[in-house]
Amino acid sequence: MTIRLSSWNVNGIRAILKKGDFHKYLEDYKPDILCLQETKAHPDQVELDLPGYKQFWNAAEKKGYSGTAIFTKFDPINCSYDIGVSEHDQEGRVITHEYTSFYLVTVYTPNSGDGLKRLSYRSGSWDLAFFEYLKNLEKKKPVIFCGDLNVAHKEIDLANPKSNVKNAGFTPEERAGFDRYVDHGFIDTFRFFNQEKDQYSWWSYRTRAREKNVGWRIDYFCVSESLKDQMEAAHIHAHVMGSDHCPVALELKGDCI
Repeated sequence: MTIRLSSWNVNGIRAILKKGDFHKYLEDYKPDILCLQETKAHPDQVELDLPGYKQFWNAAEKKGYSGTAIFTKFDPINCSYDIGVSEHDQEGRVITHEYTSFYLVTVYTPNSGDGLKRLSYRSGSWDLAFFEYLKNLEKKKPVIFCGDLNVAHKEIDLANPKSNVKNAGFTPEERAGFDRYVDHGFIDTFRFFNQEKDQYSWWSYRTRAREKNVGWRIDYFCVSESLKDQMEAAHIHAHVMGSDHCPVALELKGDCI
């Protein structure tokens, strides 16, 4: 048995449902757990019937902004929202599920924004607080975290690294935040299995970037080192349309749930 975990920044759940791509992905890949980011909706604003899945939503206080969700076929032992730091807990960015053998965390990391207006908040406050949150969970059991981390870690992870060093998502500060995960034992699962270039999960809507595959890999599954032997495969489902992001996936041995 293989457990399939997927993560997808849908850039508005109501918008993607109108396109048909969302349900097609569920039918084709059949994830056991699907984590969403940038849902931009409260659950009472969405008509979504998903037989077999339990739904968990974390909406931002600001309507039509940010937000996360987890749809799962498994009953979590516990579900919690946010990270327990008031400064960071207004935008619906984190959901945590506890399962028998691990914690699963989905996250929508703040974007540093045009002109890097939120870079100091992102790198100097959020990244540190979220890392501490993960490491505290890891004291109890292994952690899987996934989502739109809004950073391309290495030059291989975006099409035009040289021209983006001073742009949101590829600054030294943001990349150092990802280094912190790796340096403290978290595995970037896709790079564990795949070292090929031109593998991206986000493309700007401008200048036909997706058609040209001028993209960024900013969506991840990362796992505690102790889960390495449970990993079977990691994927980027670049063919799946409906958002400016595509889904990413992690496959685990079934006995780990």
